[in-house]
Amino acid sequence: MSHKIYLYLSMTPEALIASMLPPEEFGVYYAVGTNKRTQGQAFFFEIDPDFTTDYFNMESIKVRCVPHVDGKPKRSVYLSTYRVLENIPLSAFRNLYLTTADGKVLELTKSTFLAEEKPTLHFYQQLCPVTPRVVSKLNPVKFTEWVTDSKNPIYFPKIVFVELILNRLAEDPITAPVGNLPYANKDHLRDCLIGLHMGYEKPTKTVNRFYQGDVLYRTVKNGFFVGAKEGHLFYKFPETDELQKYYYPWWRSALNLEFAEK
Repeated sequence: MSHKIYLYLSMTPEALIASMLPPEEFGVYYAVGTNKRTQGQAFFFEIDPDFTTDYFNMESIKVRCVPHVDGKPKRSVYLSTYRVLENIPLSAFRNLYLTTADGKVLELTKSTFLAEEKPTLHFYQQLCPVTPRVVSKLNPVKFTEWVTDSKNPIYFPKIVFVELILNRLAEDPITAPVGNLPYANKDHLRDCLIGLHMGYEKPTKTVNRFYQGDVLYRTVKNGFFVGAKEGHLFYKFPETDELQKYYYPWWRSALNLEFAEK
């Protein structure tokens, strides 16, 4: 029996992985893990296995990603854990999979992003290749253009990030109540937003230099972005009513785990 080989780009941590498991099975394995791995939230993209590159040893997949002696499929073969994202073209990205810590998998497809017309402040969690949280005057498309601009002292060839909700703070960081936003150091977040609102000279301001926690799915504002100099990809996150109607098992798992951590 032959096995199809899949290629995945993991964000947690950054890695290019070949596997004989289809996306949903791989998501369960990667999040829940084995005795070798601690379970936890996972994000990964399916990548076109036929894309061409000189950076990765793609030929090794044929030799290394083979069934076990008992016929069971090979679950993971790591091809690289260094500078992976920047060496995969946007054209090779397929769907994005969000996995809860107990192995429920949500598939997101590419969509068209429509920027808000009115000026507003934004809150971004960067996922790869670095993980700071920043606030910005720039909408996601403009933010992508700015962080991938080689004219800047610090830039990234590619970046993956998610926009998080700010509710009323996005328009009025000075007087709007924080409400039930589930973020740590909310006073510091407000101070950073006020700084941008009052004319901070740069378009972004760092809230946390290195964020180690899980992304709370209930805080996702619109979706996930893959950005590069040549353009961007957008993976729309479902609205709450869609999650409840069409993806309830995944949504229930996400919420139960998030509230259990409080």
